[in-house]
Amino acid sequence: MKIFLTGGAGYIGSVCTEQLLNEGHEVAIFDNLSEGHRRAIDPRAQFFEGDLAHRDQIETALASCRSDAVMHFAANALVGESMQNPSKYFRNNISNGLNLLDAMIAAGVRRIVFSSTCAIFGPPDRMPIDETASPRPISPYGESKLAFEKILRWYDEIYGVKFVCLRYFNASGATEKFGEDHRPETHLIPAVLKVALGEKPNLEIYGTDYETPDGTCIRDYIHIVDLARAHILALGATASGFYNLGTGGGSSVREVIAACRKITGRNIDTIEKPRRPGDPARLIASSEKIKSELGWQPQFQSLDAIIESAWKWHEKFPRGYAE
Repeated sequence: MKIFLTGGAGYIGSVCTEQLLNEGHEVAIFDNLSEGHRRAIDPRAQFFEGDLAHRDQIETALASCRSDAVMHFAANALVGESMQNPSKYFRNNISNGLNLLDAMIAAGVRRIVFSSTCAIFGPPDRMPIDETASPRPISPYGESKLAFEKILRWYDEIYGVKFVCLRYFNASGATEKFGEDHRPETHLIPAVLKVALGEKPNLEIYGTDYETPDGTCIRDYIHIVDLARAHILALGATASGFYNLGTGGGSSVREVIAACRKITGRNIDTIEKPRRPGDPARLIASSEKIKSELGWQPQFQSLDAIIESAWKWHEKFPRGYAE
């Protein structure tokens, strides 16, 4: 298939591009490089530097590559920042997403795989979280993603745009070529590994008084390659749908730090800080639906395997894509 992929210079988009190309698909990347890195763009892919805020740029790119489907990764994705600047999140994640959908309609593209998030759920009533859980986002980031999911349902009903929304839990790990390098880095595993590399003096732990066994947040970490595999399977879905993606297990912040110390063999100093607004205590996914309906099976189930792959990439690229 010919895939039009927004945000292909970012962490998840770069790995999904790599996996798609490895399987023989053609990929056209659309990215404004505000969050991503030019060096994270797979050289085998076609690249359009453009902004989703400008519908004409999207239409021009879509018309030139005649894509069969869209994978939409481009978004702002920091919970804390969204609590400080909600307008940025609603404009980019909703308004700019509408530009993409309308450009798809104009180009005759009727299939999209959407990068959604577990942040649509907020504090869950039960664990693990399946697709029947009530969405109650507690941040503008989660609200913006949920709003776009609802918009997709209407574009399916009115225009016949078939969609698959994949609600990620915590994407982690790396391939040999592509890894995680955000500006700033707020994700836990790469932040811990930066301390191990000496790039940062210590790790800040936000909240140690949660109702969890060790007082720190628990999250479900999923390997980036398993995540990419789910996107490729979603291209073959026969109907629109929503799927949660995780491993069904959870690790606390302190457990991640301990695993990083073990795998790197290095000291990792920490500083305890107050909770961040918008962070639920525990988020663990049920992925039974995508397993039964699309045949997804994660290959990297253990936290150690995820961290080992990330550590290999960070050792090779200690300053990320800046080198």
